[in-house]
Amino acid sequence: MELGRELRATYAFVERNFNLVRRYLNWEIVFLFYSIINALTIGFIGVTTGPDEVLFLTVGALLWGFLSVLFHEVGESVSWERWEGTIEYTFMAPIRRLTHLGGMCIFAIIYGTIRTTVVLAVVAFFFDISLKEANLFSGLLVLVCSSLAFIGLGLMAAVLPLLSPERGSQATHILQGVILLVSGVYYEVEVLPGWLQNLSVISPATYTLKAARAALLEGQSIAALGPEMLRLVVIGLVLIPLGLFIFNLGENYAMRSGKLKRSG
Repeated sequence: MELGRELRATYAFVERNFNLVRRYLNWEIVFLFYSIINALTIGFIGVTTGPDEVLFLTVGALLWGFLSVLFHEVGESVSWERWEGTIEYTFMAPIRRLTHLGGMCIFAIIYGTIRTTVVLAVVAFFFDISLKEANLFSGLLVLVCSSLAFIGLGLMAAVLPLLSPERGSQATHILQGVILLVSGVYYEVEVLPGWLQNLSVISPATYTLKAARAALLEGQSIAALGPEMLRLVVIGLVLIPLGLFIFNLGENYAMRSGKLKRSG
């Protein structure tokens, strides 16, 4: 009975977030347009060097678009609550925090998939992209595995707006920018300075991009990508409980210090 109630509550958070998307649809269209323009800009950079480079760059742009939406939607969940003026009601509701954050994560995965599909359709219209050799199922499975890790990172980032109502939201972009820099989204990791290459080892995006490109550009099978996907799953299984723990610490601190009620 209690499990059913929690599942309904999880679905309620998913539904609420899609209602927010409809309410701010004009802004969502603007952000989608920006994502499309960004992917096309990156793709046109590769036109001067050849079709292989176009595919390398556009795959990177599409994957980063999905992962950044996932990270952003989870990381900005507290900021959305403040914006809507519902943060106190949500945090005092008789539900588990896992239920609340789980609903946010499910929404982020669905929403990120929809946005990435739209961007892919537009990019395919502009560029002669051939995925004849691609193993799409392997690529999809890589994204599923990487979603766990990015949900964990998003939960850690979501605590920042709790700790600092005024600047916490902006601080989440610092973490996102570091991941973008060291993970080889638009270039090979090997071109980075040695000390940055060391940071790329701990970024789940590095393994996501490597495995997804191998699946989409080289057609590698699930068996061949098994070690990378296993690494992503292990990272996710570590980061999600760690993220929940850190979020719980931040929530308790915000309640004790009175920061939860501030609309900053």
